[in-house]
Amino acid sequence: MKISYFECTRCGEHFFADRPLNVCPKDGGVLFVSYDLASLQGKLRREDVRGRAASMWRYAEVLPDANPVTLGEGFTPLLPSREHANVFIKDEGLNPTGSFKARGMSAAVTMARHYGLKKLAAPSAGNAGGALAAYAAAAGIEAYIFMPKDVPVANRMECDYYGAHVTLVDGLISDCGRMVAERIKEDGWPKNNDGWFDVSTLKEPFRVEGKKTMGYEVAEQLGWKPPDAIIYPTGGGVGMIGMWKAFDEMEELGWIGAGSEYRRPKMITVQAAGCAPIVKAWEAGKSASEMWADASTFAAGLRVPKAYGDYLILDILKKSNGAAVSATDEEVLAAMRHWASVEGVFAAPEGAASLVAYRKLRANGFLREEDTVVLFNTGSAYKYLDMIEAQEKKARREIPAGNVAGNIGGIIGPY
Repeated sequence: MKISYFECTRCGEHFFADRPLNVCPKDGGVLFVSYDLASLQGKLRREDVRGRAASMWRYAEVLPDANPVTLGEGFTPLLPSREHANVFIKDEGLNPTGSFKARGMSAAVTMARHYGLKKLAAPSAGNAGGALAAYAAAAGIEAYIFMPKDVPVANRMECDYYGAHVTLVDGLISDCGRMVAERIKEDGWPKNNDGWFDVSTLKEPFRVEGKKTMGYEVAEQLGWKPPDAIIYPTGGGVGMIGMWKAFDEMEELGWIGAGSEYRRPKMITVQAAGCAPIVKAWEAGKSASEMWADASTFAAGLRVPKAYGDYLILDILKKSNGAAVSATDEEVLAAMRHWASVEGVFAAPEGAASLVAYRKLRANGFLREEDTVVLFNTGSAYKYLDMIEAQEKKARREIPAGNVAGNIGGIIGPY
Protein backbone atom coordinates (compact mmCIF):
# COMPACT_ATOMS: atom_id res chain seq x y z
CA MET A 1 0.00 0.00 0.00
CA LYS A 2 1.19 3.54 -0.63
CA ILE A 3 2.77 5.06 2.46
CA SER A 4 0.93 8.09 3.82
CA TYR A 5 3.76 9.40 5.99
CA PHE A 6 6.37 8.55 8.62
CA GLU A 7 5.33 9.30 12.19
CA CYS A 8 7.66 9.90 15.13
CA THR A 9 6.81 7.69 18.10
CA ARG A 10 8.07 10.35 20.51
CA CYS A 11 6.75 13.73 19.34
CA GLY A 12 4.12 12.57 16.84
CA GLU A 13 5.56 14.69 14.00
CA HIS A 14 4.75 13.56 10.46
CA PHE A 15 7.30 13.41 7.63
CA PHE A 16 6.96 12.83 3.89
CA ALA A 17 7.90 9.33 2.79
CA ASP A 18 9.22 10.33 -0.64
CA ARG A 19 12.80 9.86 0.53
CA PRO A 20 14.42 7.55 3.08
CA LEU A 21 14.74 8.65 6.70
CA ASN A 22 16.43 7.06 9.68
CA VAL A 23 14.97 8.53 12.88
CA CYS A 24 13.03 11.67 13.73
CA PRO A 25 15.28 14.64 12.90
CA LYS A 26 13.77 16.58 15.80
CA ASP A 27 14.20 14.24 18.76
CA GLY A 28 15.70 10.99 17.44
CA GLY A 29 12.47 9.08 17.99
CA VAL A 30 11.73 5.82 16.21
CA LEU A 31 9.73 6.36 13.02
CA PHE A 32 6.67 4.30 12.16
CA VAL A 33 5.22 3.84 8.68
CA SER A 34 1.60 5.02 8.45
CA TYR A 35 -0.97 4.02 5.82
CA ASP A 36 -4.49 5.11 4.98
CA LEU A 37 -6.07 2.02 6.51
CA ALA A 38 -9.47 3.69 6.68
CA SER A 39 -9.66 3.40 2.89
CA LEU A 40 -9.40 -0.40 3.24
CA GLN A 41 -12.15 -0.81 5.81
CA GLY A 42 -14.89 -2.99 4.39
CA LYS A 43 -12.90 -3.56 1.20
CA LEU A 44 -10.04 -5.73 2.46
CA ARG A 45 -11.31 -8.64 4.53
CA ARG A 46 -9.19 -11.02 6.50
CA GLU A 47 -10.64 -13.84 4.40
CA ASP A 48 -9.04 -12.26 1.33
CA VAL A 49 -5.54 -13.38 2.35
CA ARG A 50 -6.58 -17.02 2.50
CA GLY A 51 -4.87 -19.07 -0.20
CA ARG A 52 -2.19 -16.51 -0.95
CA ALA A 53 1.50 -17.38 -1.12
CA ALA A 54 2.86 -18.62 2.19
CA SER A 55 5.15 -15.67 2.82
CA MET A 56 4.96 -12.43 4.77
CA TRP A 57 4.08 -10.63 1.54
CA ARG A 58 0.61 -12.23 1.63
CA TYR A 59 -0.25 -9.10 3.65
CA ALA A 60 0.79 -6.80 0.80
CA GLU A 61 -2.00 -4.29 1.43
CA VAL A 62 -0.48 -3.38 4.80
CA LEU A 63 3.11 -3.35 3.57
CA PRO A 64 4.89 -0.72 1.43
CA ASP A 65 3.92 -0.69 -2.24
CA ALA A 66 7.25 -1.75 -3.73
CA ASN A 67 8.65 -4.72 -5.63
CA PRO A 68 9.70 -7.11 -2.86
CA VAL A 69 13.20 -8.43 -2.40
CA THR A 70 12.15 -11.83 -1.15
CA LEU A 71 13.74 -15.18 -0.39
CA GLY A 72 10.50 -16.78 0.80
CA GLU A 73 10.41 -15.32 4.32
CA GLY A 74 7.46 -15.53 6.65
CA PHE A 75 4.40 -17.67 7.33
CA THR A 76 6.44 -19.93 9.58
CA PRO A 77 4.57 -22.76 11.33
CA LEU A 78 2.72 -22.30 14.61
CA LEU A 79 3.34 -25.65 16.26
CA PRO A 80 1.08 -26.95 19.04
CA SER A 81 3.18 -27.99 22.01
CA ARG A 82 3.24 -31.68 22.82
CA GLU A 83 3.82 -30.86 26.47
CA HIS A 84 1.36 -28.03 27.18
CA ALA A 85 -2.19 -28.17 25.80
CA ASN A 86 -2.66 -24.45 25.18
CA VAL A 87 0.88 -23.51 24.17
CA PHE A 88 2.10 -22.92 20.62
CA ILE A 89 5.63 -22.50 19.33
CA LYS A 90 6.11 -20.03 16.49
CA ASP A 91 9.23 -21.40 14.79
CA GLU A 92 11.04 -18.51 13.16
CA GLY A 93 14.14 -20.66 12.69
CA LEU A 94 12.59 -21.88 9.42
CA ASN A 95 12.95 -18.48 7.77
CA PRO A 96 15.63 -17.82 5.14
CA THR A 97 19.00 -17.28 6.88
CA GLY A 98 17.60 -19.19 9.86
CA SER A 99 15.93 -16.47 11.94
CA PHE A 100 13.15 -13.90 12.21
CA LYS A 101 15.63 -11.24 11.09
CA ALA A 102 14.85 -12.25 7.50
CA ARG A 103 11.46 -10.53 7.76
CA GLY A 104 12.82 -7.14 8.76
CA MET A 105 15.66 -7.18 6.29
CA SER A 106 13.39 -8.24 3.43
CA ALA A 107 11.29 -5.12 4.02
CA ALA A 108 14.25 -2.82 4.71
CA VAL A 109 16.22 -3.92 1.66
CA THR A 110 13.07 -3.79 -0.49
CA MET A 111 12.65 -0.12 0.37
CA ALA A 112 16.37 0.61 0.11
CA ARG A 113 16.26 -0.61 -3.49
CA HIS A 114 13.03 1.34 -4.04
CA TYR A 115 14.76 4.53 -2.86
CA GLY A 116 17.87 3.85 -4.93
CA LEU A 117 20.27 3.37 -2.02
CA LYS A 118 23.57 1.73 -2.92
CA LYS A 119 25.24 0.89 0.39
CA LEU A 120 23.64 -0.37 3.61
CA ALA A 121 25.36 -0.60 6.99
CA ALA A 122 24.42 -2.12 10.32
CA PRO A 123 25.89 -3.49 13.54
CA SER A 124 24.85 -7.03 14.35
CA ALA A 125 25.16 -9.57 17.13
CA GLY A 126 24.82 -12.22 14.43
CA ASN A 127 21.54 -13.03 12.68
CA ALA A 128 20.67 -9.52 11.53
CA GLY A 129 24.03 -9.32 9.78
CA GLY A 130 23.46 -12.59 7.96
CA ALA A 131 19.99 -11.48 6.88
CA LEU A 132 21.21 -8.09 5.68
CA ALA A 133 24.02 -9.75 3.73
CA ALA A 134 21.63 -12.20 2.05
CA TYR A 135 18.96 -9.69 1.05
CA ALA A 136 21.50 -7.09 -0.04
CA ALA A 137 23.07 -9.73 -2.28
CA ALA A 138 19.66 -10.54 -3.75
CA ALA A 139 19.03 -6.83 -4.39
CA GLY A 140 22.48 -6.03 -5.80
CA ILE A 141 23.26 -3.62 -2.96
CA GLU A 142 26.50 -3.47 -0.96
CA ALA A 143 26.33 -4.42 2.73
CA TYR A 144 28.72 -3.24 5.44
CA ILE A 145 28.38 -5.17 8.68
CA PHE A 146 30.09 -4.65 12.05
CA MET A 147 30.00 -7.63 14.40
CA PRO A 148 31.56 -8.51 17.78
CA LYS A 149 34.58 -10.70 17.17
CA ASP A 150 33.06 -13.51 19.27
CA VAL A 151 29.95 -13.70 17.08
CA PRO A 152 28.86 -17.27 16.21
CA VAL A 153 30.99 -18.69 13.40
CA ALA A 154 27.94 -19.38 11.22
CA ASN A 155 26.96 -15.70 11.26
CA ARG A 156 30.43 -14.55 10.33
CA MET A 157 30.78 -17.10 7.55
CA GLU A 158 27.37 -16.45 5.98
CA CYS A 159 28.09 -12.72 5.80
CA ASP A 160 31.38 -13.48 4.07
CA TYR A 161 29.82 -15.88 1.58
CA TYR A 162 27.00 -13.47 0.75
CA GLY A 163 29.69 -10.96 -0.22
CA ALA A 164 29.22 -8.44 2.59
CA HIS A 165 32.02 -6.26 3.92
CA VAL A 166 32.53 -7.50 7.49
CA THR A 167 34.40 -5.75 10.29
CA LEU A 168 34.95 -7.72 13.51
CA VAL A 169 35.00 -5.56 16.62
CA ASP A 170 36.56 -6.22 20.02
CA GLY A 171 33.44 -5.30 21.97
CA LEU A 172 29.65 -5.54 22.09
CA ILE A 173 26.96 -4.65 19.57
CA SER A 174 26.79 -1.21 21.17
CA ASP A 175 30.43 -0.66 20.19
CA CYS A 176 29.64 -1.85 16.67
CA GLY A 177 26.73 0.56 16.51
CA ARG A 178 28.93 3.46 17.57
CA MET A 179 31.39 2.65 14.77
CA VAL A 180 28.64 2.51 12.17
CA ALA A 181 27.24 5.85 13.39
CA GLU A 182 30.67 7.48 13.22
CA ARG A 183 31.28 6.29 9.67
CA ILE A 184 27.84 7.43 8.50
CA LYS A 185 28.34 10.82 10.11
CA GLU A 186 31.60 11.20 8.15
CA ASP A 187 30.49 10.02 4.73
CA GLY A 188 26.98 8.61 4.85
CA TRP A 189 23.64 9.37 3.29
CA PRO A 190 22.36 12.07 2.66
CA LYS A 191 25.72 13.86 2.73
CA ASN A 192 26.93 11.48 0.06
CA ASN A 193 24.30 10.03 -2.29
CA ASP A 194 26.50 6.96 -2.73
CA GLY A 195 27.33 6.80 1.00
CA TRP A 196 26.24 4.36 3.66
CA PHE A 197 22.65 4.26 4.87
CA ASP A 198 22.04 3.01 8.41
CA VAL A 199 19.67 0.03 8.68
CA SER A 200 20.41 -0.61 12.36
CA THR A 201 17.65 -1.84 14.65
CA LEU A 202 14.94 0.87 14.78
CA LYS A 203 17.22 3.35 12.99
CA GLU A 204 14.98 3.06 9.91
CA PRO A 205 11.24 2.41 9.75
CA PHE A 206 10.93 -0.70 7.59
CA ARG A 207 12.39 -3.51 9.67
CA VAL A 208 9.40 -2.99 11.97
CA GLU A 209 7.14 -3.43 8.94
CA GLY A 210 8.64 -6.79 8.13
CA LYS A 211 8.51 -8.05 11.69
CA LYS A 212 4.96 -6.87 12.31
CA THR A 213 3.85 -9.67 9.97
CA MET A 214 4.51 -12.08 12.84
CA GLY A 215 1.50 -10.51 14.56
CA TYR A 216 -0.67 -10.94 11.47
CA GLU A 217 0.42 -14.55 11.15
CA VAL A 218 -0.23 -15.46 14.78
CA ALA A 219 -3.74 -13.98 14.50
CA GLU A 220 -4.47 -15.76 11.22
CA GLN A 221 -3.04 -19.09 12.35
CA LEU A 222 -5.21 -18.97 15.49
CA GLY A 223 -8.38 -18.28 13.50
CA TRP A 224 -8.14 -14.50 14.00
CA LYS A 225 -8.40 -14.88 17.76
CA PRO A 226 -5.16 -13.54 19.29
CA PRO A 227 -3.67 -15.55 22.15
CA ASP A 228 -3.85 -14.60 25.81
CA ALA A 229 -0.10 -14.01 25.91
CA ILE A 230 2.95 -13.83 23.67
CA ILE A 231 6.41 -14.49 25.08
CA TYR A 232 9.11 -12.86 23.02
CA PRO A 233 12.90 -12.95 23.48
CA THR A 234 13.98 -9.33 23.52
CA GLY A 235 17.31 -7.84 22.50
CA GLY A 236 16.46 -4.85 20.33
CA GLY A 237 12.77 -5.64 20.67
CA VAL A 238 11.68 -4.92 17.11
CA GLY A 239 9.58 -8.07 16.92
CA MET A 240 7.51 -7.09 19.94
CA ILE A 241 7.16 -3.50 18.71
CA GLY A 242 6.15 -4.74 15.27
CA MET A 243 3.52 -7.14 16.57
CA TRP A 244 1.96 -4.43 18.72
CA LYS A 245 1.75 -2.22 15.62
CA ALA A 246 0.11 -5.13 13.79
CA PHE A 247 -2.59 -5.38 16.47
CA ASP A 248 -3.23 -1.64 16.05
CA GLU A 249 -3.67 -2.12 12.32
CA MET A 250 -5.80 -5.26 12.54
CA GLU A 251 -8.14 -3.55 14.99
CA GLU A 252 -8.50 -0.57 12.65
CA LEU A 253 -9.23 -2.92 9.74
CA GLY A 254 -11.82 -4.77 11.81
CA TRP A 255 -9.94 -8.07 11.53
CA ILE A 256 -9.71 -8.56 15.30
CA GLY A 257 -11.27 -6.92 18.32
CA ALA A 258 -14.96 -7.70 17.98
CA GLY A 259 -16.84 -8.57 21.15
CA SER A 260 -16.75 -7.31 24.72
CA GLU A 261 -14.42 -10.14 25.80
CA TYR A 262 -11.67 -9.17 23.38
CA ARG A 263 -8.32 -8.39 24.97
CA ARG A 264 -4.98 -7.91 23.34
CA PRO A 265 -2.35 -10.47 24.29
CA LYS A 266 -0.21 -9.86 27.32
CA MET A 267 3.19 -9.10 25.84
CA ILE A 268 6.01 -10.72 27.79
CA THR A 269 9.69 -9.93 27.40
CA VAL A 270 12.39 -12.45 28.25
CA GLN A 271 16.04 -11.44 28.44
CA ALA A 272 19.28 -13.07 29.49
CA ALA A 273 20.12 -12.67 33.17
CA GLY A 274 23.55 -11.46 32.11
CA CYS A 275 22.04 -8.66 30.01
CA ALA A 276 18.57 -7.67 31.18
CA PRO A 277 18.16 -3.88 30.91
CA ILE A 278 14.44 -4.08 30.04
CA VAL A 279 13.72 -6.43 32.96
CA LYS A 280 15.57 -4.13 35.35
CA ALA A 281 13.73 -1.05 34.11
CA TRP A 282 10.36 -2.83 34.24
CA GLU A 283 10.89 -3.97 37.81
CA ALA A 284 11.91 -0.43 38.78
CA GLY A 285 8.83 1.07 37.10
CA LYS A 286 10.91 3.16 34.71
CA SER A 287 9.91 4.29 31.21
CA ALA A 288 13.40 3.80 29.76
CA SER A 289 16.31 1.48 30.48
CA GLU A 290 19.88 2.15 31.49
CA MET A 291 22.96 0.83 29.72
CA TRP A 292 23.72 -2.64 31.07
CA ALA A 293 27.32 -2.94 32.26
CA ASP A 294 29.44 -6.00 31.42
CA ALA A 295 26.78 -7.71 29.32
CA SER A 296 27.41 -11.44 29.11
CA THR A 297 25.39 -14.35 27.67
CA PHE A 298 25.88 -17.06 25.07
CA ALA A 299 22.51 -16.06 23.60
CA ALA A 300 24.17 -13.59 21.25
CA GLY A 301 20.96 -11.92 20.11
CA LEU A 302 20.08 -10.98 23.70
CA ARG A 303 23.41 -9.34 24.37
CA VAL A 304 22.08 -5.83 23.72
CA PRO A 305 23.08 -3.48 26.60
CA LYS A 306 20.46 -0.87 25.70
CA ALA A 307 17.70 -1.13 23.11
CA TYR A 308 17.13 2.00 21.03
CA GLY A 309 13.37 1.49 21.32
CA ASP A 310 13.35 0.67 25.04
CA TYR A 311 10.68 3.30 25.70
CA LEU A 312 8.37 1.58 23.21
CA ILE A 313 8.96 -1.89 24.66
CA LEU A 314 8.29 -0.76 28.23
CA ASP A 315 5.15 1.07 27.13
CA ILE A 316 3.88 -2.09 25.40
CA LEU A 317 4.49 -4.15 28.54
CA LYS A 318 2.51 -1.61 30.55
CA LYS A 319 -0.40 -1.28 28.12
CA SER A 320 -0.74 -5.04 27.71
CA ASN A 321 -0.45 -5.86 31.44
CA GLY A 322 2.58 -7.88 30.45
CA ALA A 323 5.72 -8.96 32.23
CA ALA A 324 9.50 -9.06 31.93
CA VAL A 325 11.48 -12.15 32.91
CA SER A 326 15.15 -13.06 32.88
CA ALA A 327 16.76 -16.44 32.18
CA THR A 328 20.22 -17.61 33.13
CA ASP A 329 22.47 -19.24 30.56
CA GLU A 330 22.16 -22.51 32.47
CA GLU A 331 18.36 -22.36 32.29
CA VAL A 332 18.48 -21.52 28.58
CA LEU A 333 20.83 -24.40 27.76
CA ALA A 334 18.61 -26.86 29.60
CA ALA A 335 15.51 -25.48 27.87
CA MET A 336 17.18 -25.93 24.48
CA ARG A 337 17.82 -29.59 25.20
CA HIS A 338 14.32 -30.06 26.61
CA TRP A 339 12.56 -28.46 23.65
CA ALA A 340 14.66 -30.48 21.19
CA SER A 341 13.95 -33.81 22.90
CA VAL A 342 10.28 -33.19 23.72
CA GLU A 343 9.04 -30.90 20.92
CA GLY A 344 11.47 -31.73 18.11
CA VAL A 345 12.39 -28.03 17.88
CA PHE A 346 16.12 -27.25 17.86
CA ALA A 347 15.75 -23.71 19.11
CA ALA A 348 18.25 -20.89 19.22
CA PRO A 349 19.27 -19.90 22.76
CA GLU A 350 17.15 -16.75 22.50
CA GLY A 351 14.10 -18.79 21.53
CA ALA A 352 14.59 -21.37 24.27
CA ALA A 353 14.56 -18.51 26.78
CA SER A 354 10.82 -18.17 26.08
CA LEU A 355 10.27 -21.65 27.51
CA VAL A 356 12.15 -20.62 30.65
CA ALA A 357 9.89 -17.57 30.94
CA TYR A 358 6.73 -19.61 30.42
CA ARG A 359 7.66 -22.05 33.18
CA LYS A 360 8.47 -19.25 35.60
CA LEU A 361 5.23 -17.40 34.88
CA ARG A 362 3.20 -20.58 35.27
CA ALA A 363 4.94 -21.26 38.59
CA ASN A 364 4.19 -17.80 40.01
CA GLY A 365 0.60 -17.78 38.76
CA PHE A 366 0.95 -14.98 36.20
CA LEU A 367 -0.08 -17.45 33.48
CA ARG A 368 -2.68 -20.19 33.91
CA GLU A 369 -2.85 -23.64 32.36
CA GLU A 370 -5.90 -22.64 30.30
CA ASP A 371 -4.23 -19.53 28.83
CA THR A 372 -3.41 -19.71 25.14
CA VAL A 373 0.24 -18.69 24.92
CA VAL A 374 2.55 -18.32 21.93
CA LEU A 375 6.26 -18.85 22.56
CA PHE A 376 8.58 -17.46 19.92
CA ASN A 377 11.61 -19.40 18.81
CA THR A 378 13.40 -16.62 16.99
CA GLY A 379 16.02 -18.71 15.22
CA SER A 380 17.67 -22.03 14.50
CA ALA A 381 20.20 -23.56 16.88
CA TYR A 382 22.22 -24.64 13.86
CA LYS A 383 23.51 -21.06 13.71
CA TYR A 384 24.98 -21.43 17.23
CA LEU A 385 26.69 -24.80 17.30
CA ASP A 386 30.06 -23.40 18.39
CA MET A 387 28.46 -21.29 21.13
CA ILE A 388 26.35 -24.23 22.33
CA GLU A 389 29.37 -26.53 22.47
CA ALA A 390 31.32 -23.95 24.48
CA GLN A 391 28.40 -23.51 26.88
CA GLU A 392 28.05 -27.28 27.29
CA LYS A 393 31.75 -27.54 28.17
CA LYS A 394 31.40 -24.70 30.65
CA ALA A 395 28.40 -26.40 32.26
CA ARG A 396 30.28 -29.69 32.60
CA ARG A 397 33.23 -27.93 34.24
CA GLU A 398 30.89 -26.35 36.79
CA ILE A 399 29.26 -29.66 37.83
CA PRO A 400 31.05 -31.06 40.90
CA ALA A 401 32.78 -34.41 40.39
CA GLY A 402 30.75 -37.37 41.65
CA ASN A 403 27.45 -35.49 41.38
CA VAL A 404 26.96 -35.37 37.63
CA ALA A 405 23.66 -37.21 37.35
CA GLY A 406 21.99 -35.29 40.17
CA ASN A 407 22.99 -31.89 38.86
CA ILE A 408 22.00 -32.59 35.29
CA GLY A 409 18.61 -33.83 36.48
CA GLY A 410 18.15 -30.65 38.47
CA ILE A 411 19.00 -28.45 35.51
CA ILE A 412 16.67 -30.18 33.08
CA GLY A 413 13.81 -30.52 35.55
CA PRO A 414 11.05 -27.91 35.97
CA TYR A 415 12.20 -24.40 36.82
